Order: sequence, then C-alpha cells, then structure tokens
Amino acid sequence: MPLKNFLHLHFIMALVTFYEKPGCMGNARQKQLLIEAGHRVQAVDLLSEPWSAERLNGFFGNLPVQEWFNPAASRIKSGEVTPAALKAEQALKLMLGDPLLIRRPLMQVGDECLVGFDLVKVEAWIGLSPKTDLSQDVQKCRMPSQNESRCP
Repeated sequence: MPLKNFLHLHFIMALVTFYEKPGCMGNARQKQLLIEAGHRVQAVDLLSEPWSAERLNGFFGNLPVQEWFNPAASRIKSGEVTPAALKAEQALKLMLGDPLLIRRPLMQVGDECLVGFDLVKVEAWIGLSPKTDLSQDVQKCRMPSQNESRCP
C-alpha cells in the first residue's frame, strides 16, 4: 500500500527526514509546505552528511542519471560536469566528492525515499495540504530580491 494511503487511513502524518542545503530559500519553502500539510520535518545538512554510494543511490530509484543532479550546480552550469554523459557509478563518485551536485532535497519517510520536490509526486507519496497549488514549481531556486542573499 502506498505510504500516503497508509498515513491517511491511520490519521498519522509523516516524519520526513529532509536532506537540504542549509540556508537555501527553495528548501525552506519546501519544508514549509510539508509542515503546512501536518508533517514533521527533521532537517539534515546534505552537504555534511557522510554518504555512501549505496545509500545515496537508494534515493534515485529508477530515475535516469541526469535527474540525480542539481541543474543549478555551478559545475553543471559551466559544463564541467555533463550528467547525461555519465553512468551511475561515475555519477555517484562525483556526488560523493561534491554534494552540491546532488539534486535537492533528498527526503526519507521510513524506508521510502524521494529526490527533488515535485509537488505532484510529494502529494502522491505522503500528501500535501489541500490548499497547495500543485501547478507551482518549487524545485527551482527563486531569484532573491535586492535585500536577500543567494543560497550560501
């Protein structure tokens, strides 16, 4: 049974381990959406987490390797790293050496894992508030105003 159905049947909200880049405005908005839905969020610094290739790979499931990567990472934007040209083993090795390459957030509820914050996928997985506009894109870092700084 999908986790969402289990949660709704038992009136329990999820404890979401949320691997983030501390200070990221996009991750802050994503955590807020989970909290508004009644979930508890345990934030963990993705950049200092001691990852192994096996554990990290568990978040990616059957996604194409290209979708494992943070498209906003400077090494990807500069063309130094081309995710579409990498095999899984190469991609994991690069990510272990540079966690900024990992698509964020990584989320875990029990034994189930998800990468990225596609609202439709999160809604199907654990549920979101009925007020959440599922058509919005909360995966991209929004541009900061003049009074805000970029993600550190």
